[in-house]
Amino acid sequence: MAARLCSISAATRRLLRGPELRAGNVAAAAVGRFYSKDNEGSWFRSLFVHKVDPRKDAHSTLLSKKETSNLYKIQFHNVKPECLDAYNSLTEAVLPKLHLDEDYPCSLVGNWNTWYGEQDQAVHLWRFSGGYPALMDCMNKLKNNKEYLEFRKERSQMLLSRRNQMLLEFSFWNEPQPRAGPNIYELRTYKLKPGTMIEWGNNWARAIKYRQENQEAVGGFFSQIGELYVVHHLWAYKDLQSREETRNAAWRKRGWDENVYYTVPLVRHMESRIMIPLKISPLQ
Repeated sequence: MAARLCSISAATRRLLRGPELRAGNVAAAAVGRFYSKDNEGSWFRSLFVHKVDPRKDAHSTLLSKKETSNLYKIQFHNVKPECLDAYNSLTEAVLPKLHLDEDYPCSLVGNWNTWYGEQDQAVHLWRFSGGYPALMDCMNKLKNNKEYLEFRKERSQMLLSRRNQMLLEFSFWNEPQPRAGPNIYELRTYKLKPGTMIEWGNNWARAIKYRQENQEAVGGFFSQIGELYVVHHLWAYKDLQSREETRNAAWRKRGWDENVYYTVPLVRHMESRIMIPLKISPLQ
């Protein structure tokens, strides 16, 4: 039965012959506050750090990039365990065509399978250049794309569940750019208490500088549609040992302990995924 469900139709096999795209916890366990010797004066230094006034506008306007109108969609697909290989093959055949087609205002940012975390899961991150109008334009065109509709029909037989969110990127994070591999990626997801997004942003606008030495910071996003008050931080590491060393090094930097101390109380739930990129992912 598993073989029949996960087999690929003749129409889909034709798609597989198409060209492929190939690309070249916040430490909640810290029960007590970790103080550096210079923290005594940190309150004074913070007076000179720009803070966003939450009364001026919606947090989406205050925290997102002003110079771009990018909108992001993150998709989580829970795949039948026996179908993961067929799912990956189908995905790698079809999605690059949308990425490369200039008529569609969308592009792949990254595609992964979860290695540690929720198993048999695929994660896809898309960018829509032009915001919501670009999203709607792409959706309307896909309704008439017979190849894509066949792909969705075939894919649906392989899935247990799926969900997505629309995201904006934080103004103080890097914009995700393609990078060469091999790398592993960590997606850290924080579900915040309602009303705390501005405070989260103010703290991370200062703290992100402590996590840049090894160019591990890939992108930071917050949800606009779907589950709200959700933050995603995406990091890249050479391997799990590099991840451990990089994260430990952050604790030796003056000021990082403050960020953890002030942001942990804002969190209702957090989750970490270690992910391996698919061969079509621009983030390798």
